[in-house]
Amino acid sequence: MIRKAFQRTPFSKIERLYKQELHQEETSFFYRESEACLHLESYPGNRPFVRGPYPTMYKKKPWTIRQYGGFSTVADSNRFYRECLKDGQTGLSIAFDLATHRGYDSDHPAVVSDVGKAGVAIDTVEDMIELFAGIPLDQISVSMTMNGAVLPIMAFFIVAAEKYGVDKKKLKGTIQNDILKEYLVRNTYIYPPKASMDISTNIMSYLAHHVPFFNSVSVSGYHMQEAGAPAELELAYTICNGMEYVKAGIGAGLNVDQFAPRLSFFWGIGMNFFEEIAKLRAARLLWSNVMERFQPTNEHSFRLRAHSQTSGWSLTAQAPYNNLVRTTIEAMAAVIGHTQSLHTNAYDEALALPSRYSAKLARQTQQFLLDETGLTDVIDPFGGSYYVESLTTQLYNKAWKHISEIERNGGMVKAILTGIPQKKIALAATERQAAIDTKQEAIIGLNKHTSHRERTDEKLLYLGNKHIRERQMMKLAAVKKGRDDQVVQARLAAITNEMKQKRNNLLELAVEAARARATLGEISNALEQVVGRHTDTLSYVRGIYKMEWMYKHEREQVETEIKNYKERVGKKPSILLTKLGQDGHDRGIKVIAAGFADFGFDVRMGQLFQTPQEAAQLCVGENVDCVGVSTLAGGHRELIQQFVHHLNKIGKKDMLMIVGGVIPDEDVPYLNKLGVTTIFHPGTVVIEAVLEVIHKLNEQIRVEKGASYKEG
Repeated sequence: MIRKAFQRTPFSKIERLYKQELHQEETSFFYRESEACLHLESYPGNRPFVRGPYPTMYKKKPWTIRQYGGFSTVADSNRFYRECLKDGQTGLSIAFDLATHRGYDSDHPAVVSDVGKAGVAIDTVEDMIELFAGIPLDQISVSMTMNGAVLPIMAFFIVAAEKYGVDKKKLKGTIQNDILKEYLVRNTYIYPPKASMDISTNIMSYLAHHVPFFNSVSVSGYHMQEAGAPAELELAYTICNGMEYVKAGIGAGLNVDQFAPRLSFFWGIGMNFFEEIAKLRAARLLWSNVMERFQPTNEHSFRLRAHSQTSGWSLTAQAPYNNLVRTTIEAMAAVIGHTQSLHTNAYDEALALPSRYSAKLARQTQQFLLDETGLTDVIDPFGGSYYVESLTTQLYNKAWKHISEIERNGGMVKAILTGIPQKKIALAATERQAAIDTKQEAIIGLNKHTSHRERTDEKLLYLGNKHIRERQMMKLAAVKKGRDDQVVQARLAAITNEMKQKRNNLLELAVEAARARATLGEISNALEQVVGRHTDTLSYVRGIYKMEWMYKHEREQVETEIKNYKERVGKKPSILLTKLGQDGHDRGIKVIAAGFADFGFDVRMGQLFQTPQEAAQLCVGENVDCVGVSTLAGGHRELIQQFVHHLNKIGKKDMLMIVGGVIPDEDVPYLNKLGVTTIFHPGTVVIEAVLEVIHKLNEQIRVEKGASYKEG
């Protein structure tokens, strides 16, 4: 009965679509749609693995409890990791600071505010050795979220293991090494796409031959969801990225079965409970099907294994304790969807970096699910559910259309260069934010069932990074002083030559450079000398907010204020939106740009990774009326202070300045004292932000000119 009911509604539409596509040349991807129901006859652990990648699932082995962490000094991070393991965490997940991600040593002038913030700084092998002191690397699975500076980080890890007497053949864990998603959403890249793919492939090859139990790529959809991608786009583009890595591995001379079994995936888990369960099931079905084209003979090559993380974007600053409930719901969806490991976010991450107490609660959330709920007693609790199975098929079909589009355009690397996936994600993010702002989508504590803003009882974590950077610079100098520079330069030259000639393995050469104590920045620069640094411009979509707010009272208020401004100044109000430092998350700034432009502002966008001095000079060059700074990674104190300093130096002392992002309440007075007029926290309604900014601009003109002012 389930099979008949399941076929009745969804597949009549699929069959019509299938027949329409038969006369076209590109039929291979559409063909799989007609077979999307066949998984109903499968079992857990059997292809296509929809009902779970392993036969007994959590009854035999529970998921790995991970806590993504790393901050301040390596000593502090090491202490935190050992506390986590003592409290029942079963795997480590390492967060590196943005300077490290972008291939800079801590003494580089571009990363003054980023060292030790939002992750731990790793400059040398000595840092990596200290990071894992007292941790048995032959027993603990280590996941490292690194893509840009992936070559030196993986090399440092291998050499650190050698220092502790651990053979690299015994190392277990994952290096993310998913550079393609950086060009799509997170932007923590260093080199151009083609060069980055070459580096990624070298790592895949080295690990396949020498570190057999280490996952060489963790294909990440998490950051796509955080950037605004709905489930079908997260599925499609993540699978497409995975296909590109398989193609690259085969192109480099590897047999598909040498590396495909060690590929893993990383999913974001949001608040749509049933959809997230179905998404993980659909992902396994998609991967099993697309792998058929590569003709593996090892059954493990078809199996999609997953790490999951609860959504950071779904957390609200306005009612932080609500986030405990959100994380629990999301974690349950990940477990029922059959994740292999899980990270649960802390409730205070919309306010600041997670405190030790909030991180402990997040970790214990998984322990509750593991030990008190009975979720591990059932292998596939939702198997055969009409709704979940139907939803699985719907997501599969939607994702397949997007996969087909990317393949018709030559694969994901070419699609990224033309901007197809980036534009679709940006459009989806803007549409969703507009739906939240207009209360079409409810967010409890933000736009529904609201009260006054809550404050947490616990002290938020603040990391002043001046002493962290000074400590890193001292350690860096000591390493350089104690090494043989002639050997180091020879090792670095070998990496540069290999990037040109492509004869040997880059990771093998990086390991040799690491043994000689070359720094992360030096190894990164050895590659950069050949291929340069990748740059990209920020863009945004138009028309979404204008359509959603067509008949709203607030729009009339904005129009009146902008009309007043035009009458006094003779032009539209203009705003420069910029991100400072090395944080590449751009969902927020793109949504703000879309809203301000639709409501009548002349919006200018700075490039990613600007220094405060560059942004200040851009304010002059663009001749804007106000500037908005987006900041998420905890460096706002230092960055805004520097930015104001440079504005004052070039005569823009009185420029209206707003800041948006993760700003703890305790930091608001400090930023106000620096000259920040308004601070917009996560969850701010865009039209309210527009109204406040245009009102302040008009008030500023009234004060400066002493003219009469008409309230909007």
